[in-house]
Amino acid sequence: MGSLARPNPYHPYDCCSSVVGLRHKDGGEGIDQGWYDGGSIFFAVFIVIVVTAFSDYRQSLQFQNLNEEKRNIHLEVIRGGRRIKVSIFDLVVGDVVPLKIGDLVPADGIVITAHSLAMDESSMTGESKVVHKDQKAPFLMAGCKVADGYGNMLVTAVGMNTEWGILMASISEDNGEETPLQVRLNGLATFIGIVGLTVAGIVLVVLFVRYFTGNTKDPDGTVQFVKGQTSTKAAVNGAIKLFTVAVTIVVVAVPEGLPLAVTLTLAYSMRKMMTDKALVRRLSACETMGSATTICSDKTGTLTLNEMTIVEAYIGKKKIDPPDNAELFSASVLSRLIDGISQNTRGSVFHPKDGVIELSGSPTEKAILSWGVKLGMNFDDARSKSSIIHVFPFNSEKKRAGVAIQLSDSEVHVHWKGAAEVMVASCISWLDTDGKQQPMAPDKINEFYKCIEDMAAVSLRCMAFAYRPLDLKEIPNEEHRGDWSLPEDHLILLAIVGMKDPCRSGVREAVALCTRAGVKVRMVTGDNLRTAKAIALECGILKDVDAPEPILIEGKTFRTKSNAEQDEISEKITVMGRSSPNDKLLLVQALRRRGHVVAVTGDGTNDAPALHEADIGLAMGIQGTEVAKESSDIIILDDDFASVVKVVRWGRSVYANIQKFIQFQLTVNVAALVINVVAAFSSGEVPLNTVQLLWVNLIMDTLGALALATEPPTDHLMDRTPVGRREPLITNIMWRNLMVQAFYQITVLLVLNFAGKSILHLRHETREHADKAKNTFIFNTFVLCQIFNEFNARKVDELNVFSGVLKNHLFIGIVGLTTILQVMIVEFLGQFTKTVRLNWKLWLVSIAIAIISWPLAVLGKLIPVPSTPFAEYFRRCSFWRKKQDDGAAQESSNAPS
Repeated sequence: MGSLARPNPYHPYDCCSSVVGLRHKDGGEGIDQGWYDGGSIFFAVFIVIVVTAFSDYRQSLQFQNLNEEKRNIHLEVIRGGRRIKVSIFDLVVGDVVPLKIGDLVPADGIVITAHSLAMDESSMTGESKVVHKDQKAPFLMAGCKVADGYGNMLVTAVGMNTEWGILMASISEDNGEETPLQVRLNGLATFIGIVGLTVAGIVLVVLFVRYFTGNTKDPDGTVQFVKGQTSTKAAVNGAIKLFTVAVTIVVVAVPEGLPLAVTLTLAYSMRKMMTDKALVRRLSACETMGSATTICSDKTGTLTLNEMTIVEAYIGKKKIDPPDNAELFSASVLSRLIDGISQNTRGSVFHPKDGVIELSGSPTEKAILSWGVKLGMNFDDARSKSSIIHVFPFNSEKKRAGVAIQLSDSEVHVHWKGAAEVMVASCISWLDTDGKQQPMAPDKINEFYKCIEDMAAVSLRCMAFAYRPLDLKEIPNEEHRGDWSLPEDHLILLAIVGMKDPCRSGVREAVALCTRAGVKVRMVTGDNLRTAKAIALECGILKDVDAPEPILIEGKTFRTKSNAEQDEISEKITVMGRSSPNDKLLLVQALRRRGHVVAVTGDGTNDAPALHEADIGLAMGIQGTEVAKESSDIIILDDDFASVVKVVRWGRSVYANIQKFIQFQLTVNVAALVINVVAAFSSGEVPLNTVQLLWVNLIMDTLGALALATEPPTDHLMDRTPVGRREPLITNIMWRNLMVQAFYQITVLLVLNFAGKSILHLRHETREHADKAKNTFIFNTFVLCQIFNEFNARKVDELNVFSGVLKNHLFIGIVGLTTILQVMIVEFLGQFTKTVRLNWKLWLVSIAIAIISWPLAVLGKLIPVPSTPFAEYFRRCSFWRKKQDDGAAQESSNAPS
């Protein structure tokens, strides 16, 4: 009877005993071989940790290098009546900071002295229009830029006490919310865990019943347990072996390679996105962008260049197209224009040796100077040919600026520029393109006003240039010129120009591609609705010229509505004008409550709250403020909205690659699980032992993750609709593909398990060798099926699974490596895996069975599937309904109020 309790060294369960240390050398395996399983598990976990840590470290280094140049900023301050240079970190309340054109305001403060001081506050407010500062409007905000003039500021708040700091504090805390993919993966893991534990529990009960009723036998036919005859120690060892079978089933059910696949595909995508000018600050942002259903974009600096440019010009009654074509009018007109542009300005033009012209001044000044340069103006030359007698700086009440210049001993001209309608009203004549002076008849005045109205209708900012000759007798002495007012009437009209902040090149195509991909682009801007509408039409965001509310809506209208009303109309909003930072935040929150995965693009400090609140925040890397970058998940390094589309494409690629791996992995796991469960139920034995399953579950998972997680994106991805927040991770198409392949593998391998000896002509072999040869063939065929099915997993919904495969050298290399490793395991590592060598005929049969998976995949994809996810049918069950309610409650608690 003692022989009944003797361990069988060839029994598939026995390799599990080495893991728990219950076996000795005289009973089969011992410590010298038992460390393999644990070592393999440790190695797999180690790979996941190293890859994750390395990816996080690399992205932190990239972002650190991006901001390194901004760490040591020094500026001049006035302390104790002396000018000294201090670090921006040493600035204190009470310091006086001199400001000039081009400076960034380092802290909040109030104006002490100002000379034509104008601020570009677009980074804080979103308004592209410059704001003039004086004693009536003295407040300055950190992060804004001096657009014109100069002055002194008294510092009233520094660091986190500034408006900039308050915004930083509001975005510094992580809300800890999970990404849509994380939610789906957690749900999948929970489901698989429940299935695995349930099946393992049932199998354990069945095996215990079989064992203790004497129905479990060794390969030689002897009963393993006989009541009253088997020793207690042998019975315990037998029970432990059965328990290891149940544990093995749980291990088979859980896709251990899934975390590695997710980490690898995110790390690979992050590295490749850098070449597409996108710096990923948060790794999970890669996949979240692929789920985006809407993009809320800022206008200034994101859709537009944040640079005023003259786009229309009229000289006389003739439209100059393009506006810098100097050949369309005479040299005399050009000479007068260049005099007015070069002398009547506070800006300047610098010609460095590298040939790239640098302009300074307000956005309007830079637009005019740029136009002059394109017309052929040499700024320094033009300034040297005449001398300035008197300057009338820009006056917001008169809406004009003027200068008196002396061209020669007897010739003096007064040049004016200002609001077009004001300047036209002051003119008594105009110059035609030939340089001839024409009287300003009433009908001509109406024509000029019509030009101005036409430009204003497309949101162009209109400005006119005029001049008049001046008699030397009208010029007071130098000592009396301080109170002299330049003559403002009897002017001669030179030109009317229309300027705008133009759209970036490629924006219209990028918006169209987003629309085709099912991602709605919305514009949210601080500009007025008229300007916003014109830009939205030009970008292709808005299709209807006469779009009603709430497609076009002002921020103040939206903010006065209740949460329920905001949720209702948020779906329809396409353009929001005159919006404050809080309005943009409210829109993002409303869209998220409606179930959207929201992406927000922006460059200003005013965009920071919405960037932080959104599922994915995209900041501009060039024009973007420090606050915007800190609150973002991805930084667009070239400030090009077209790069946002590339990010969407990569995000969808991440999601698709994870789906490919899940389909591939679950096919492996379902087939292995069913085969082992059926075999355990029927005979108490499993054809795939623990070490073999370790190879399948860990080694192939790792290599499979590398192969499928690094598939590059294709244009086909942008033809799909976004998956959003509630779409299932495993689609009906994936279920169909999975079931077809798993059913085929299960059918073939179960037939081999029960009739393999006769099919493979192994009956003439000894029972022990025949069993090992049969199980080796099953193991080899199973692995080869997965290698061939890896090609099928590349294209989940396409018939041609070989499309682009030769371009993916990593995939080909990994498939080749996996095949080589499988040959080595079967042919040379038999002692480790409990396998025997197969002859060439059995190898050919294994390959033939595996290759059938290719035509089978094509036939399977011809089977139609319902559009309603299969998971919807299971939600009728109370368990699923409860899980759904819990998930909805969790999402509601995470959603901002």
